[in-house]
Amino acid sequence: MINFLKNIKTQDPAATGYLEIILCYPIVHVMFFYRIANFLAKLNTPILPRFISHLGRFFTGIEIHPKAKIGKNLFIDHGMGVVIGSTAIIGNNVTIYQNVTLGGRNNKGIKRHPTIGNNVIIGAGAKILGNIKIGDNSKIGANAIVINNLAEEKIVVANIAKELKRVKGDVIEYYI
Repeated sequence: MINFLKNIKTQDPAATGYLEIILCYPIVHVMFFYRIANFLAKLNTPILPRFISHLGRFFTGIEIHPKAKIGKNLFIDHGMGVVIGSTAIIGNNVTIYQNVTLGGRNNKGIKRHPTIGNNVIIGAGAKILGNIKIGDNSKIGANAIVINNLAEEKIVVANIAKELKRVKGDVIEYYI
């Protein structure tokens, strides 16, 4: 727990102390709910793990399925809207920003969610979908949609808006 808190303090320059982190950081709260739900899910306890996960989402805005596998030092900054699916695997020292989805692309009873390597940064609004692998030390930019494997140490950026045409004076239409 101490290493977890130290990691958050290192990751976020706005953190003023450990008491603030414990009281005010949703990642601390949601991981409390997740660890209990995950433990119960491993025991094949019916319903209760999902209910505990639901409570975590209610209090934090972060939804982590009880069966997801999460490594050490996950840091979710401004976590509202983060969704981590049931077969997702997250490595060590991963940073996820708000509104990120680690989601599935089918409803079959197989591994449907991504595997995220170690030391990966996932920008706000990114969607990583399907049974794909994101290599160690990769960076995924804000609002990127990733549906294919990504090798180690790669960077993915979202499409950048480009000017399409000028319409009546200063109004410009953009496309992405």
